Amino acid sequence: MNADESGALDLDKLFAARLQAARARPYLATALFALYTVESRQVPTMAVDRHWRCYVSPAFVDRMPVEDLAGVWVHEVSHLLRDHHGRSDRVARERGLTGPGERLRMNIAADCEINDDVYGDGLVQPEGAVYPGTLGLSEGQLMEDYLRRFTLGARTQSMAWLDCGSGADGLEREWELGPDGAHGLSAQEQDAVRFRVAEGLKGRPGTAPDGWRRWAEEAFHPPQPWRELLGAAVRSAVSGSGAGEDYSYGRPARRSAGLPGVVLPSLRRRPPRVSVVIDTSGSVSDAELGSALLEVAAISRAVGGRRDLVTVVPCDAAARIAHPLCRAEGIPLVGGGGTDLRTGFAKALRTRPRPDVVVVLTDGQTPWPDTRPACRTVVGLFPRQYASWDEEDPDHVPDTPPVWARVVDIG
Repeated sequence: MNADESGALDLDKLFAARLQAARARPYLATALFALYTVESRQVPTMAVDRHWRCYVSPAFVDRMPVEDLAGVWVHEVSHLLRDHHGRSDRVARERGLTGPGERLRMNIAADCEINDDVYGDGLVQPEGAVYPGTLGLSEGQLMEDYLRRFTLGARTQSMAWLDCGSGADGLEREWELGPDGAHGLSAQEQDAVRFRVAEGLKGRPGTAPDGWRRWAEEAFHPPQPWRELLGAAVRSAVSGSGAGEDYSYGRPARRSAGLPGVVLPSLRRRPPRVSVVIDTSGSVSDAELGSALLEVAAISRAVGGRRDLVTVVPCDAAARIAHPLCRAEGIPLVGGGGTDLRTGFAKALRTRPRPDVVVVLTDGQTPWPDTRPACRTVVGLFPRQYASWDEEDPDHVPDTPPVWARVVDIG
């Protein structure tokens, strides 16, 4: 009796597809085999919850070729590896996004992040897969970026059926087993799976897409107390009085009611802009420059994931071009000479629109501006043993950052 006659889930076909997915993407094998399968007739296709259970529709498995199912396996486990549920929860809190419509947008945005480089090279694109181009968007962005660039409308009407579960958007479904259900992975077990996958990716970098390589680099740098401090310092700076504030006539001030015929502007909050000055002098190692790029990504998350609001200025003895943040790995960190971050400050403050916060990532071997900039400043210091800094003066110790800067030790 076949699956169509009995209505039972065809596990042989489903697991054959998983094996094919593991062969096509061997670095994802640990994650694929960590998923626990749950048969469900309430799921349109396949879906995952945030506890690493995979819910599967028997009818969907019956009508799909094995090759297509292999692509769906990789798609669903990608949501979990990239923590789309946790990221969706954070975005929802930060931007005040509520309701199933917003969660559908998050699911679509998460699919765009995954699908732009997941298929091909042995994986067939499943029917109905959502691509950035489907929405007129460019490839290579993160879920948070895509979420800002489209709304539900004519282009997304055909995607209303889409439901990858709470593992994709953080919203628990009625058909999910929940946190107390059987066969879920604990947070520690989930981290162990991610680490194993990241190890596999690091071991074969030439065969993995760019998106997965970027993910593996960040997975190998788990959150540390100093990173939390740096993010908190940036958030504190951008939320302070005056940062990201401007007068606007878009909504008149309430005081206008007391002055007939006079329209007064109101003080409105706009998204804060951050300029990051990275010390590229010879005393900063390649490993520290790599860490600096990870900090840039963390800084963009600290201001709500708005990469368009972050600018990077490489600087040794002279400031380089101010680069808008698109992809961190695309920023050339050119330098290698002496250090004078005063030119970096000057370049950052000349960018338009002007930044609300300047973040400096350095080893501290630099002169500092004599006057306080017109915006808040956060300094991230790479660890150093303050001994001999100057070959001509073995007793030289560099100046400490000025008192008007918020200082965080990195490492």
